[in-house]
Amino acid sequence: MTKRLAILGSTGSIGTSTLDVVARFPRQFSVAALTAGGNIQRLAQQVITFRPEMVAVRDAQGAGELRRLLPPELAVEIHHGDDGFRIAASQVPADMVVVAMVGAAGLMPTLAAIDAKRDVALANKETLVMAGELVMTRVAVTGVRLLPVDSEHSAIFQCLAGNRGQDLERILLTASGGPFRQWPAERLAAVQPAQALAHPNWKMGPKITIDSATLMNKGLEVIEAVHLFAVPPERIEVLVHPQSIVHSMVAFVDGSVIAQMGVPDMRTAIAYALSYPERLPLAQPLPDWAGTPLTFEAPDVKRFPCLQLACEACRAGGTFPSVLNAANEVAVEAFLAGRLGFTDISRRVSEAIEAHQASPKADLAAILEADRWARQWTAERIGGH
Repeated sequence: MTKRLAILGSTGSIGTSTLDVVARFPRQFSVAALTAGGNIQRLAQQVITFRPEMVAVRDAQGAGELRRLLPPELAVEIHHGDDGFRIAASQVPADMVVVAMVGAAGLMPTLAAIDAKRDVALANKETLVMAGELVMTRVAVTGVRLLPVDSEHSAIFQCLAGNRGQDLERILLTASGGPFRQWPAERLAAVQPAQALAHPNWKMGPKITIDSATLMNKGLEVIEAVHLFAVPPERIEVLVHPQSIVHSMVAFVDGSVIAQMGVPDMRTAIAYALSYPERLPLAQPLPDWAGTPLTFEAPDVKRFPCLQLACEACRAGGTFPSVLNAANEVAVEAFLAGRLGFTDISRRVSEAIEAHQASPKADLAAILEADRWARQWTAERIGGH
């Protein structure tokens, strides 16, 4: 039976890789809905190729542009704004919703998909960073499956398969270390966006690539793992693994360690989430075992303090992770625009966390308010230097 997919964020790195998997396995998958932000031309090409029933874009201007780019005989509903994303996630008939949107924008559509009892393939780590407890509670109540798409969390999920949860001792979360792993601290302040966007192993969108360079991405993944696998942060260890062959490992109480390995290609994790519990014949090459030494080292949180900031926000809980995430999104955007230095990203995030007055109750309203406050506070500080 063909699995119908709603793909939120179809024009980004994860979205295009998801559609590549769909194109390779047309008997297994079809596309029910697509959503995108600003890349309307790419979205138009995707609509023509995959023929979804419904499409959603960010605003009315984008909807009008998309309509002009599509053949008049192509029957497709076009929506825009938050309502459009919600409709794609929860109302268009689909078996699974792939959440590949970037940043906090993925939270509400993910909740809508869960409430509509749709299985979710989650690539949007910010959803669990902001509201992990709330999201996982709704997953348990509705009985849907939430399958991780991040390569690290997919690896952990695979390593845990067939093993008892009570036997888990530690999660070993690997990180590439980014392009500046061997740079001295004094050089980091002069890093330019083009340098930070040149990731040595992975092809990703700009925001996640910058997060990888600062190690914020790994901090967000620690928070994500806490909620996905119900483990406290002190039982998650981050290891820098420059080759990106070992995508993560799990250690058990008897000293056994299981690793999931493969070439650094997101299509492997995407395909596993789409087809679980089956595996698709992707014809991926195997790693060069003889020619690629596998090395590991501890992360340097003095040079890359974002990792430690994320872990501290995770331990603090409540609305602190939401503030961490929002401040980071604003700071990264400013860095990419040339308005903020590379090392200032962590400084602005730290300042936002220190200034935040945490809500005693981290319900959805408090989480969204913390997100709004942190964005405004950080933007004002960056604007005023």
